[in-house]
Amino acid sequence: MRRISKVAAVGLIAAVALTGCGEKHAGSSASGAPSDVCTGLKPSSPVKLAIAFDVGGRGDHSFNDSAYAGAENAVSKLGASCIEAQATQGESDAQREDRLKQLAEQGPNAIVGVGYLYSKAVNVVAPQYPKINFLVVDGYDPDKTVNKNVAYDAFQPQESSFLAGVAAALTTKSKIVGFIGAVPGATIGPFQAGYTAGVHAIAPSIKVESQYIVPSGDKGYADPADAKTIAQKMLDDGADVIFHAAGQSGAGLFEAVAAAGKGKWAIGVDSDQYTQVPADQRSHILTSALKRVDTGVFDFAQSVKQGKPQTGYVAYDLKNSGVGLSYSGGFLDKDKSRIMQYQKKIEDGQIKVPTDPSKVK
Repeated sequence: MRRISKVAAVGLIAAVALTGCGEKHAGSSASGAPSDVCTGLKPSSPVKLAIAFDVGGRGDHSFNDSAYAGAENAVSKLGASCIEAQATQGESDAQREDRLKQLAEQGPNAIVGVGYLYSKAVNVVAPQYPKINFLVVDGYDPDKTVNKNVAYDAFQPQESSFLAGVAAALTTKSKIVGFIGAVPGATIGPFQAGYTAGVHAIAPSIKVESQYIVPSGDKGYADPADAKTIAQKMLDDGADVIFHAAGQSGAGLFEAVAAAGKGKWAIGVDSDQYTQVPADQRSHILTSALKRVDTGVFDFAQSVKQGKPQTGYVAYDLKNSGVGLSYSGGFLDKDKSRIMQYQKKIEDGQIKVPTDPSKVK
C-alpha cells in the first residue's frame, strides 16, 4: 500500500469528515423519508459507528440504503453516533484500505464495510486497529487470517430470491420472466439461482431470461441506463415480470416497466423498493426480495454496545428473518398463503435452495 505523509493523512481525514458529517445525501430512512443521522462521532456514545459504503452509496434505494437504515436504528435505539464515507467505481483495494484507515483515525469503535469488496482491505487494516471492531457485509476471510476483531455477515439471498421466483411464476401471464444481475459471481449468482428455482418450482415450463449488466467489475451496480435497455429488450421479447439484483441500476428497470404499462412488473431487491420508488412506479413493484442488511448492521452495533462484539461469520436466512419477501402494495395478497408454504419448507429444510445458476434447470 502506498505511504501517506502526516500532512496528506490529515488532509485525507478531513476530507472524509466533510463527506461523512457535513455533506447531505439523498438517502432515505427505513420509512422512505429523507434523513441524515451520521453527523459525527460523539465521545459519550456507547457505539461510535463508521460506515464505508459500496458503489452507488446512499440513495441507491437498495443495498447501501439498507445498511444506512441499520445505522439509523442504532442511533435511535442504542444511542449510537456515526460517520460515513462514499465509494467510487473502479477502486483498488489500496484505496479501500485508505478509506478504512481514514475512518479509523476519527475514533470509532465499530466500522462497517458495506459489500464484499471490502474483505481484503479489512483484513489488512483490522490488525492495525485491534481496539476497533469491523464488520464486512457479504464479506469473507480471503487469507484465512481469522482476525479476532472482524465479523462477516453471511446472508442467504437465494432463499428470498426463491420466494420472489414463486411470486413471479404465480403472476406471469406470458409465461416468460426475467432476471437482471449487476455482475456474475458469488455475490449475485445466488439471487439468479434462487429466483430460477422458485419459478420452476411452480412451473418448469416458464422461461427465465437472465442477463448481467457487465461481465466483471463494479459498474453494474450503478448503471440504470444499461439496466433500462436490458429490461426494455426483455419486455419486448415477452417478459412481464423482471427481478433485478443490481443495486442502484434497478432504477432503470423500474422506469422500463412503468413505461410499458399495465400488467408489467418489477421485483425489487434488498430493501422494500415499493416504499422507495416514485409514486407513479409503485403500481409496478410486485414485491422485493429482502436482504436485511439493516438488521445485520444493527445487530453488530448492539453487540459492540453489549461488550460482546460479533466475530467470524454471522448467518442470516429466512429462519431468523435475515432475508424475506415484502408484501407492500397488496399485489400478492391472493398468493401469500401459497408463498408462505414454500417459505416454511425452506425453513424446515425440506427445500434446499441452490446457489449456483449453472446447476439450476
